Amino acid sequence: MKAIEVTGKIDSEGNLILDQPIREITYPYQVRVIVLVPEPTAAEEIDPDDTPVEEIKASLRRALQQAKTGQTRPISELWDRIDAE
Repeated sequence: MKAIEVTGKIDSEGNLILDQPIREITYPYQVRVIVLVPEPTAAEEIDPDDTPVEEIKASLRRALQQAKTGQTRPISELWDRIDAE
């Protein structure tokens, strides 16, 4: 038995979608499939304190727009607010 390693994804319907076609065999061909699913590590686990990416992007867009329109504050004012906390 010959082993060919490829990567892919399983879609919402449970179908295996390969990232690229397998060209080493002649089709049609009966195969065995072993699916290895990585388990999340501690670093990959969802942190409830993490801000969602879309929220971060929206905040950056607002900040960029404010900077473009001159709606900024002097850095000294920002430092004063940091010291107050």
